[in-house]
Amino acid sequence: MIDWLKLRLIYRQNRQYNQQHKLHLLLSAVIFLCLTFLFLNVGTSSVSAATLKEIQQRGYIIVAVKDNFPPLGFKDESGNLQGLEIELAQRLAQDLLGKSDVSNSDNLDNLVKFKPVTNLERLQAVIEGEVDIAIAKVTATPSRERIVNFSVPYYLDGGFIATKDTSIQKLTDLQNSKIAVLKNSSTIAPLRYYLPKAELVGVESYLEGQSLIENNQVIAFAADITSLSNWIKQNPQYRLLPTKISTQPLSVVMPKGLQYDELRRQVSQLIASYIEKGWLKQRAEYWGL
Repeated sequence: MIDWLKLRLIYRQNRQYNQQHKLHLLLSAVIFLCLTFLFLNVGTSSVSAATLKEIQQRGYIIVAVKDNFPPLGFKDESGNLQGLEIELAQRLAQDLLGKSDVSNSDNLDNLVKFKPVTNLERLQAVIEGEVDIAIAKVTATPSRERIVNFSVPYYLDGGFIATKDTSIQKLTDLQNSKIAVLKNSSTIAPLRYYLPKAELVGVESYLEGQSLIENNQVIAFAADITSLSNWIKQNPQYRLLPTKISTQPLSVVMPKGLQYDELRRQVSQLIASYIEKGWLKQRAEYWGL
């Protein structure tokens, strides 16, 4: 009798174990299928960007741009996109699509479709295939080159310091001063190198930086020249110190992959020709850069 009871107990334990084991296998299978579906979706989205041949067959190119950053990309009073990067996108569209003779603005709109993006969206829009390329004040860096392709630079942006204090004439005059700088800006590192004793005050916007200067809480504001040029135009009481503290190459962003090599090669060759012929310099000067 005792042995029989033991057997029944063992049988029940085994049945419970088998039920638990089956449930575990079922849950594992569900998790595996979910992960497989997720990875397949990620994989397909990363290769959905158009190749140069597909862009040419389509007849227009989709470009991510800034629409709130004069003089690179911004909307005028009529709501039309203007700026150096907008003109570069239109010129590239003409040459990539073999429509160099097109000059009318309405016809240019048929060749390039603009997608305004924020700083956080610039690279992701290219990676996920929402746009073909991005021309949106993107600095080419080694870390970014791991996930996207870059053209040769179309403009060398640079870090400068603006102040309204007439006693500040050169960089060393700021050695022990308070300087406003945008948080997480690429200008922070060179500032610390050139002015190790200066106190850097992080700000969220140019308006905040201006407010600190107006209230004499800082003596200067450091940022990229593409940002400061328009700011100084609107606030002529400020001026730039003559020393350039950093250089950042702005480049066109394109998808990563062998299938996009022809697009990268042609975009880089076209930009190089615009530089050689003086067209990019002329347009940069036109926009006050």
